[in-house]
Amino acid sequence: MGASENAADPENDSVSSMRVIAQDPSELTQHAQRRARQAVRCLPFRRGFYRLLDESAQSSKELANRPDWHVNTTQRLGAGETETLLIWLIQLGVLRREVDGQGLTERVRITPLGRDVLADWPEEIPAAGPLSRVMHWCRRRRPRW
Repeated sequence: MGASENAADPENDSVSSMRVIAQDPSELTQHAQRRARQAVRCLPFRRGFYRLLDESAQSSKELANRPDWHVNTTQRLGAGETETLLIWLIQLGVLRREVDGQGLTERVRITPLGRDVLADWPEEIPAAGPLSRVMHWCRRRRPRW
């Protein structure tokens, strides 16, 4: 098989196109960290919320029913609203569902990515600016944007 025949081989074309599409893993990690950092700053959860999840897994119901909600959030949230926000943080890789012998549970824990993002803010998470909030709103509703 000559060089010209090899160039027309469909298998070689797919391999070369995969090389073009593939991104540097560190680039993907940086993108994920930027998205997660933005979300953490825009959502109503305080640093205490993430500390709590680092210590023990919690469900949205448990979080919503806590008497010390003001330590964990900037506003009182119901279980449904909390669950929606937890799902968004799971999609971003900041949180993950707890697993037991039966499979996934409704409890969540913080992930290594979540710990990395929060390492910059040992005390309180700074509030996001207006532009960042608009960008975050768009990302939540149009994730591929």
